[in-house]
Parts: sequence; C-alpha cells; structure tokens
Amino acid sequence: MLIIIALARPQSTQSNEKIVSEGIDILLVLDISESMNAEDFEPESRLQAAKSVIRSFLKNRQNDRIGLVIFSGQSAVLCPLTTDYLMLAKLIRKVEVGIIEDGTAIGMALAHAINRLRHSKAKSRVVILLTDGANNAGEIDPITAANAAKAIGVKVYTIGMGKDKGALIPYYDPIFGKRYRPIHACIDEESLKQIARITDGHYFRATNEYKLADIYKEINQLETTKIETTEFILYKELASYFMLPATILLILKIILVATLRKIP
Repeated sequence: MLIIIALARPQSTQSNEKIVSEGIDILLVLDISESMNAEDFEPESRLQAAKSVIRSFLKNRQNDRIGLVIFSGQSAVLCPLTTDYLMLAKLIRKVEVGIIEDGTAIGMALAHAINRLRHSKAKSRVVILLTDGANNAGEIDPITAANAAKAIGVKVYTIGMGKDKGALIPYYDPIFGKRYRPIHACIDEESLKQIARITDGHYFRATNEYKLADIYKEINQLETTKIETTEFILYKELASYFMLPATILLILKIILVATLRKIP
C-alpha cells in the first residue's frame, strides 16, 4: 500500500500572492457655507446629507489616499491625503457650518486642493468639488484654478447641490425659537460645467440625497484602483515519505522470511 501511494506521487502545495496596486490621490472639497444648512434634502440638511454620502464613498475605496478641503469664505485643509479612512470619516462627522467665516470661495478651495496634489506621484489625481453656490469670495477665480489643474493633470468632478426652486434655511429667533427663511438656488452651473470640461472631468447636479449617492457611486466607478494579482504555487514531492517505510518493511520481510525458514 505504501508503494502504491508513493507511485501516485502525492504532493503538497504552497501558494503565495503578489498584489500590485496603483492607488489614486483624491481630494474631497466640501462647501460648508451657511446655505448648506438648507433643509431641502429631507429629513437632513444639505451638509448632513453630503457628509453621510461621502462617508459611504470612503467605504468603497481601497489603496487610495484621500484628503478633505473645506471652504466657505476661506478654505482650509481639514485632512491631508491619507489611507486612514476611519480617521477621515470621524473628521467629516465633526464638520459644521460656521467654523469658517461665511462666503463661497470656490476658486480658493480648488486652488488649495490642486496645490496639495501638485507633488503627488499617483497615477491619477482627482478633485471632487461639492457646492451649492457661486464664487463670491477669495482672490482666485474658479476658472483660473481649473486651468492650473489642467496644467498639472488634475481631473475635477464638480457637483451642484440643491433643489431648483430654492429651500428653507433654519435660524433661531430669541423669542420664537427655531424659524425658517427661504433661500433661492444660486448655483453657478456654467462655471462648474466649465471647470469639469477644462479638466476632463464631469459635472453633476444633485437635487436629493439619493441622486447625490448615485453621483458618488458613478465617480467611484469612473475612478477605479488598478489591482494586479500574481499567484505563485510551490509543489513539494511527498513520495519519499511513503517509499522509505515501504523499503524498510520490504527489507524486514526478507529478513524475517529467511530467518523463520531456518528455525526448526
């Protein structure tokens, strides 16, 4: 039986995988101006809906470095490029309207993001810019920033957020408490479309949270991370482990047969 097993050439295998991945550098640029408190993304405000969708977007990324720039009247890098998505998601939860002076400095925010990507060695560099307004602050025009992005190979996806007919924004009255006042849609769609066109990106319009989620899913599919897997399999012959005891047993058999025949 041992000889039969040895002739069957049993083998053990050991496999190793070599994974080669090419990540993407992505900067999320998020508008936190006062109008982002508008409650037309029922039951949430625009900002809360955006934060929720962006956190879901992070769950679908792998091997990419992602950072966050926030802006209103000024812009600031809240999180540099990182692969620590859990930490980034926690920072996004804490973003609120009012932590920066009010306004909409789209050009400054875009320029800030581009500067962060300028020295990146990633195969693809992307900005996802979300706003519900028009540029009215900062020293840099959005189109100038878009041309700078094109010059260094940064692609910009722009998202205009808000319903066409405007929305209600809450405010607090010292006597009556929480009250609402209407705001009108003031998205500069032409500028957002031009930014996307100049940088070979896309412009999207989100009028509810479901549409916004679909937009980030589409961007997720457009900007996929390349992962190559190479598998190495090592084979080890096990026949000798069966042939050796078979040979020993065969020798013992020959000795015993010869010995027993001589015993009277």
